[in-house]
Amino acid sequence: MRIMFSAIALVLASPALAQQAPLVDGLSATVTVHADKPAPIFDKRIFGQFAEHLGTGIYGGIWVGRGSPIPNVNGYRTDVLDALKAIRTPVIRWPGGCFADEYHWREGLGAPTKRKVKINTNWGGVTEDNAVGTHEFMNFSELVGAEPYVSGNVGNGAASEMAEWVEYMTSPTGSSLAKERAANGRKTPWKLPMFGIGNELWGCGGNMRPEYAADLTRRYSTFIKMPAGQQVMKIASGANADDYNWTEVMMRDASTAFDGIGVHYYTIPYDWSKKGAATGFDEDQWARTLAKTLKMDDYITEHAKRMDKYDPSKRVALLVDEWGTWYDQEPGSHPGFLYQQNSLRDALVTSLNFDIFARHTDRLRGANIAQMVNVLQAMMLTDGNRMVKTPTYWVFDMYKDYQDGVVLPVDVKSSWYNKNEWTLKAVSASATRGVDGAVHMGLTNVNPNKPATILVKLDGVVATRVTGRILTATAIDAHNTFDAPNMVIPAAFDGATLAAGTLTVTLPPKSVVMLDIR
Repeated sequence: MRIMFSAIALVLASPALAQQAPLVDGLSATVTVHADKPAPIFDKRIFGQFAEHLGTGIYGGIWVGRGSPIPNVNGYRTDVLDALKAIRTPVIRWPGGCFADEYHWREGLGAPTKRKVKINTNWGGVTEDNAVGTHEFMNFSELVGAEPYVSGNVGNGAASEMAEWVEYMTSPTGSSLAKERAANGRKTPWKLPMFGIGNELWGCGGNMRPEYAADLTRRYSTFIKMPAGQQVMKIASGANADDYNWTEVMMRDASTAFDGIGVHYYTIPYDWSKKGAATGFDEDQWARTLAKTLKMDDYITEHAKRMDKYDPSKRVALLVDEWGTWYDQEPGSHPGFLYQQNSLRDALVTSLNFDIFARHTDRLRGANIAQMVNVLQAMMLTDGNRMVKTPTYWVFDMYKDYQDGVVLPVDVKSSWYNKNEWTLKAVSASATRGVDGAVHMGLTNVNPNKPATILVKLDGVVATRVTGRILTATAIDAHNTFDAPNMVIPAAFDGATLAAGTLTVTLPPKSVVMLDIR
């Protein structure tokens, strides 16, 4: 039997520890890392990105065209490409989102000047010239080194259209579609590891009942056929937040037709009519936002229960293929472009979600933050030839060694952080044994006012040294701008010490820390 002591008792019992890491202002936590009880891997696809034809997410964010004075590689922004490679981006979902529900892939083929120009009815009512189509996106994914996750059009598209699109992308034969692809500049077929059977069929994808959506999913899935020797992960349109009945019906009626099913959940401080500002918020909004993001844990748990009922072997993966913060868009920005700033608060939302995802890797095998560039909780913001990496980007960078690492379960006993009606544990944690052999442990202190002393017990780990990085700032809404791009960036962390087999960590207020333990 393992006996857990409180942080205070451990410190008082060990003069050495007391001298090295006295409790700070009463805020404390104990964390036990169970390296002796490994869990399923933290699938690299959980670090997936999402690029929709929305605002300047594609045009200006990824694509500037081959003749642009902005440095580019065949029309793709060099700075964005390099930044995505640096965080080992594993997956990019495209073309939506709601845009996918009205996307007809043939409109994005051929000479750019001859492509169909249409209205983006979902996002801002602006014209879409289809300059970025199948070839541009698939080639972009290859340049990044990411797997493409293509969302098909079930909303107003035919099953035959979807089937032909899959054949166009993947066929190695001399079929007419393969010859057409070659004539358009790509003789070798692309790899297509992930394909979405529609998007948000309960909403912008057709306002369907789950029973009808399940029948359509079975039908469309039948015609998604891959060449011999190749496999594609077929992903069903999943539920909105806590709509557990959607998952129940889809699993009951159609689970043999897909390999994964999504769920979408956005952290919104207030409600859809008034979401709250991305910056300039007070501590109540800080606490409210972080508390609401923790609902993700409950949602994954409850959806997984419905999946377990019909798939006890856990063959079907759960993917949170849209997640992140959603605030009121920035004043003065184009209506419908969903452009928002990104602050230290968003960094903590990200680390808390990674901790949640680590607890569910038996079922959760993918996630896509919304979105990659210039939209919602973006990795990067661009303006002309300028680009800035957001605090969210830096958390993805700090946690990137989680990719495909073995999850090490953690027990956390922590002081509580309270603000008005919002209460949550002050300290959150997760850990993996990376493919590099090191133990990587993420720690978050959500309290914006008090530091925390954490005593970490490492079961099954013989640790000899620890290094780390920290992300924090003076203000709760600190953020990076084009004129001040380094206000919130990681720094070396020296607040962790090893003594007598126990790791002691002092976390500053409102901080995210990643430790590498060897």
